[in-house]
This record gives sequence, C-alpha cells and structure tokens, in this order.
Amino acid sequence: MKLEAKNPVTILITLVALFSLLLTVNLILFFKPVGSNTEKYSGGFISKPEATFNLEIPSKLDFAGEPVPLQNFDVKESFDREFLVNAYWQSNTILVLKRANRFFPIIAPILKKNGIPEDFKYLSVIESSLTNSGSTAGAVGFWQFIKRTAKQYKLEVNDQVDERYHVEKATQAACDYFKESYRVYHNWTLVAASYDVGRGAINSQLKSQKASNYYDMYLNNETARYVFRIVATKEIFNNPGKYGYHIEDQDMYPQIPFSWVQVDTSINNLPAFAHKFGVNYKLFKLFNPWIRDKRLFNKTKKTYFIKIPKPGDLRVFDINVQQLDSLTKSVLRDTTKEDNQDN
Repeated sequence: MKLEAKNPVTILITLVALFSLLLTVNLILFFKPVGSNTEKYSGGFISKPEATFNLEIPSKLDFAGEPVPLQNFDVKESFDREFLVNAYWQSNTILVLKRANRFFPIIAPILKKNGIPEDFKYLSVIESSLTNSGSTAGAVGFWQFIKRTAKQYKLEVNDQVDERYHVEKATQAACDYFKESYRVYHNWTLVAASYDVGRGAINSQLKSQKASNYYDMYLNNETARYVFRIVATKEIFNNPGKYGYHIEDQDMYPQIPFSWVQVDTSINNLPAFAHKFGVNYKLFKLFNPWIRDKRLFNKTKKTYFIKIPKPGDLRVFDINVQQLDSLTKSVLRDTTKEDNQDN
C-alpha cells in the first residue's frame, strides 16, 4: 500500500502552528511575574536581576555609640525608609564608597584629633556625597557650610578664597561646631540633628514638645530623616557585600600623594604657578578647589598651604621629589618679583 504525499499547504500550516507554540512558550517564560521565583531569601540582595527583595533591618543599630530605639515602630519604620532608599540607590552608593576610600583617611583623623566619634564621617556623606557641591540655600563643600556659619567658625570666604571647599579646614570647622553642640546637649545624636537645622530650632522643639531626645521629637521632614540617613549609610558602608556592593580594590578611588607648598605672597597667575611645578591647571584646581580665582591676592602676607601632586604619581611630569623644595623657593621668588612689577 502506497503512502499518499502530504499536501504542501498542510505542511506549511503545521510548521506555522509549531513555531507559534514555541514562540508562546518562550514569551510566557520571558514575561513571568517579578518575584515569582520562590527561592529562599537569606539576607542582602538576591542575585537574580528580576527579583527585588525587602532588606532585613539589623537587630541593633547605634549612632556614635548611642542606641537607635528600634523597638519603637515609628523609629523602625523611619530607619527602614532611609535604609531602602540608600541601599537601592546603587549608582550613588557605589560612587560614594569609591570616594570614601580617598577622603575618609583625611576626615577621620581630624575627627579623632578633636574627640569627635568617627560616625560623623557619614554625616559628610549625606551632606554632599563627598563632593564640593552647592545647595540652593548657598551651602557648599563637603560639610555644606553657609557663608555666615563658615565665617563664624573661622573659615575665610571671599571672591578669591573660599575655605568651605578646603576639606581639611572645613572638617576642622565642623568639629568645632560638633564640640560646641555637645557641650549643650551631651548627646551626639542631638549634635548631628542640630547640624542640619541649627541649635536654636532643636532647643525650641525640645522645650515645646517636652522631649529629651531626637527620636521622640516631631520635626520637619528633612531633619526627621537626617539621623536615620546617617545610620543607614553607616550600616551599608560597614557591610557593603551584604547589601550587594562588591567593589574591587583596584576600582576604589586611590589616595593621591601630594606635597604642601607654603605661600605667603600674592600669586598673579595661578596656571603659570601650577605649570612651574609641572602640574596643569586642571589638576591644580582639583587639589585646591578653595582657591576660587586664577589669581591669589595676599597683601596681608597670610600663610596659605597649597597642594601639589607628588611627581610621578599622576604621570604628568618628570621632576623628582628632591627638586620640589628648590622649585618652591624659585616660584615664590619669581612671584614676588612679578607682584612688585605689577604694583
């Protein structure tokens, strides 16, 4: 018995049907609902990109050794908000973790020298993300000083020099504020809160609400979130791997060695000054953002210390370290001559 040949149309219809079936199955698998995976979550971020999980709040948290009362539902939920916002703000958190490798070794020793708990370094993170940023209120620098407060804490602020951008001096000014506030409150959490809104506002709220601590006060939205943001940042920084942040050592922003050059004269041309040390003006500004102009008038002979990247570290010039001292004297001598000629 002979088999009948299949009709070409029938074969084509069969192939189309099979293709449609395979396509449907693949679409179902591809567009399966987020979170449909039932693998047990054991803390931190899950490795699967289609899944987003809640984060387990640690059983104990503190700021500067002072416990966060997580047994209070409002406190726990306030922390939860900042914890989730910062842990899942991946781009900013990665950048700040990288920057911290460069700037925490500058900030932490100044805090320690002044007897300020190291946790206050996280305050600079939430203030500026460790950048010399500015706010609409006119606050600038790592510690976000407004002009009036900066001058109160002995930072020079004018058209040519703005020491709010000077990380070492601004950190010292912040420490002076912290110490002054601690003498008032004897409580580091209130010190941190007062940095955001001011001691006057904190004093007023403590009195009017008959409260004795930060966690019991009803505050404006920014200040109410402020300490929780610091504590959330501290938790993430202390346990980055737990929350999905895996940054190799070579990807961290390195500490770049530099030399201090002492200056007590005017400098009429800072780009030329930088080039005499083999540094381009861009790098000079990156290391000295507190100098706001291309000239530095200094008729009072005030002593400034300028950072110059050490030779070889940036591969921008070939001068050896021993030459820096003689170059410094030469530059200052030449600068003085230029100033006299201009005057």
